Amino acid sequence: MTAPLFAIRPTTADDVPAMASIEALAFSDPWPATSFHELLAHPFSRMATAVDDSGGIIGYCIMLQAADEAEIANIATAPGIRRRGVGARLLDDAIAAGTEAGVASMFLEVRESNAAARALYSSRGFVAVGRRRGYYRRPLEDALVLRRDVTAFE
Repeated sequence: MTAPLFAIRPTTADDVPAMASIEALAFSDPWPATSFHELLAHPFSRMATAVDDSGGIIGYCIMLQAADEAEIANIATAPGIRRRGVGARLLDDAIAAGTEAGVASMFLEVRESNAAARALYSSRGFVAVGRRRGYYRRPLEDALVLRRDVTAFE
């Protein structure tokens, strides 16, 4: 399986319908399109979209920043291209943007059972620092809170 050709660029309002479609396929309790639109309007959020060589949206990443901390609020790829490097590149892009913006620590939550995502995050230096019991609703499951100390990689 070869990696798709794609670019990462800032998200626009025109991207939201495709992002919401990916969201609905990727998560059992998806965000509504209105959430994406609201985040586009806020200066504390950074939204990046992966676009294939034909212009199709194949993934996205949303990072929220407050002072010297950031949270990966949401990251997803289209089902047909998973495990082909898109999510990893989106995550790397967010880490680089956070580092450039002066972020010292990055956080995210991940389903405890999501082994593929946990392996990706671990490969980028994220470590478990906590647990949110019953965080996910469909199905009910704990979230692991992961942190990456950006300064440890400088």
